[in-house]
Amino acid sequence: MPLIGIGHLTILDTAPPDWVSLAHDAGFDAVGIRAAAIGPTEEEWPMGVGSPMLAETLRRMADTGVRVLDAEIIRIDPHTVIAKYEPLFETAAALNASFINVMGDDPDLHRARDTFAALAEATRPYGLRPTIEAIPYMQVRTLSDAAAVVGESGGGIIIDPLHLQRSGGTPGDVRSLDPKLIGYCQLCDAPLAAPHNLPRPRKLPRGQSVEGITDLALEARAVRLLPGDGELPLAEIIAALPAGLAFSVETPNVALLESLGPIEFARRARQSVARLLQVAAPTDSATIAP
Repeated sequence: MPLIGIGHLTILDTAPPDWVSLAHDAGFDAVGIRAAAIGPTEEEWPMGVGSPMLAETLRRMADTGVRVLDAEIIRIDPHTVIAKYEPLFETAAALNASFINVMGDDPDLHRARDTFAALAEATRPYGLRPTIEAIPYMQVRTLSDAAAVVGESGGGIIIDPLHLQRSGGTPGDVRSLDPKLIGYCQLCDAPLAAPHNLPRPRKLPRGQSVEGITDLALEARAVRLLPGDGELPLAEIIAALPAGLAFSVETPNVALLESLGPIEFARRARQSVARLLQVAAPTDSATIAP
């Protein structure tokens, strides 16, 4: 039975200690934790080593058995300084996270490759593996871009079905990757067609900027669907993955969250994964609990 986690972006306004408890109550094995903000407007959770919030998060983890799959987030751009992320490495190591999530936004992929290699070297003593997403509205857009940036660094790639579809990728592209490059797979759903003229929310969780946001970025941050509620080839993507890979639900949906509330939203997310895995791996269906 694969490890099933839930990414913090799904309900980013939930503080990390409560996030661990909520994930446990909804039936998840693991969480992702947003321990570093992605932009200047985003309010960062006070999760530094020695902080009361980190201590309480660790206590909830011990009480519930929920582990941390990934900590985030790092944006690689032309001006990235790896040393400034050392507090994130320390927090992620304290949480015993497996992965540090990375976005690639440097137009020079050769330079991005060098930066990523330096990041992999810097995180190795902390027991962390940097994993990069191919995101169509950033500079590392496709799985081939991501594979080129990771190179021989020892880092990995996150498979995200939404970004795969929006970048023109297919389950075959996933299958063609070296399995050792794949860190874990996020799960969500969406229509096959890219969005156009999405209504702009007044705000996004934790002060994420809505200024100049593209439709693709807004969809990814606030309008994803639960697995099975859209049209993405999720079963085919799962079949293309190496065996034993961990999954993490990343389904931020502002309207659905407001309608259902956090715990019911999380429970439905977990149930949707159970149904999906029953379809994708029928022989394992008896062992996958909702």
